[in-house]
Amino acid sequence: MIELGVNIDHVATLRQQRHTTYPDPIQAAVRAEQAGADLITLHLREDRRHIQDADVYAIRQVLLTRMNLECAITAEMLDIACAVKPHDVCLVPEKREELTTEGGLNVVEHFNQVQHAVNQLHHQGIRVSLFIDPESAQIEAAAKAGARIIELHTGNYAHAAQGSNEQKQELERTRRAIAHGVSLGLRVNAGHGLHYENVQAIAALPGLAELNIGHAIVARAVFDGWEKAIRDMKALIIQGSAA
Repeated sequence: MIELGVNIDHVATLRQQRHTTYPDPIQAAVRAEQAGADLITLHLREDRRHIQDADVYAIRQVLLTRMNLECAITAEMLDIACAVKPHDVCLVPEKREELTTEGGLNVVEHFNQVQHAVNQLHHQGIRVSLFIDPESAQIEAAAKAGARIIELHTGNYAHAAQGSNEQKQELERTRRAIAHGVSLGLRVNAGHGLHYENVQAIAALPGLAELNIGHAIVARAVFDGWEKAIRDMKALIIQGSAA
């Protein structure tokens, strides 16, 4: 069964827009678990545009499932991760000017830096994932760097027109990447840009362990409520994986 990681970043985005105490990401995490989330994903960005340090520490204490902490490969972020000790850390690229993560980590180009970060986190008993594009060279470099998990960037698939040849090509590219990762003994996750209209085709790909989805769930929750939005997304994933 594919697991659903609910990303709560954009609950914090709403809070930070007015610098209020609400909506509370901690409450979002707890209620996401109650609605069926298999893990909670959150990204502590260097510019602290949504999730704050205090959120990370507080949420780690209350979760009954798993915390998947996304962060850049910087000394500050790695030190925070080692102090918090989430179940998983997903290392991601980060640019101050981007609206959201625009692509995968270039493990090939930054291999030594990535390998050092992986070793540092593993030494603290933290499982490490690398957020990468669905490319053979990146998958092989991730395995060589010692990561046990990869998360495939599905942005190109998600941004392609629904049912277009481009989307079909990206889906096939993702399928091949999953198979390659599994053949190397990696746990293969995926995420970025997935929503209620495009998630089932991804969920149907064999070998996927986990999907991380946030923005679409938060957006749906505006109209349908948080718990229902999560239950509906999980139902689509289950239906897709059973197809």
